[in-house]
Amino acid sequence: MYARSTTLTADPQRMDDGIRNVRDEIMPAVQGMPGCLGLSMLVDRESGRCIVTTSWDSAESMAATADGVRAMRQRAMDTMGGRDMTVDEWEVAAMHRLHTPGDDACARVTWTRGDPAGMEGMLDSFRMSMIPEIEDDPGFCSISLMVDRNNGRGSLTVVWKDRAAMDESRSRVAERRERFTGQTGMEVMDVAEFELAIHHLRVPEMA
Repeated sequence: MYARSTTLTADPQRMDDGIRNVRDEIMPAVQGMPGCLGLSMLVDRESGRCIVTTSWDSAESMAATADGVRAMRQRAMDTMGGRDMTVDEWEVAAMHRLHTPGDDACARVTWTRGDPAGMEGMLDSFRMSMIPEIEDDPGFCSISLMVDRNNGRGSLTVVWKDRAAMDESRSRVAERRERFTGQTGMEVMDVAEFELAIHHLRVPEMA
């Protein structure tokens, strides 16, 4: 499974317009493309940071849509008054869902970088230790890990049932993150928290 994520900074005053554009126009168009599994959208209404992620059944399907989604991406930028857009492509290395997120769901995303040669060992450790540990946290809904094996990057997203559950988890997750990155030699590049505005990624269980 593969994913493409588009990150941009939107005008916070135009965030709802952007969510409607992605939900009502972009999502149906993308889901009609061969190989598309779904779409999700994370938003931070204070900073304007948005991440739209589409999932695909193969690297070939994802590559074949590159030209087709370019115009949609620009329309979304215009609708949201967006800037600083970046596009990343990933392999979905793990996906585990315990509960289906509701309308109040939130997500914490952690971006990491490490030695590409150590990627398999990191993934094995993640699946064996991190997933079983975090699924016992109150309010946990799902966890997904996307990786770029060529440069050792990772993007970990944990979804919580609401803002209160995510807030309550913060110190516990920080301790767990520090322990895991210390064991695997990963470097944390950024951590950010979002509202889960659209949750239709539809990647199958891969724990």
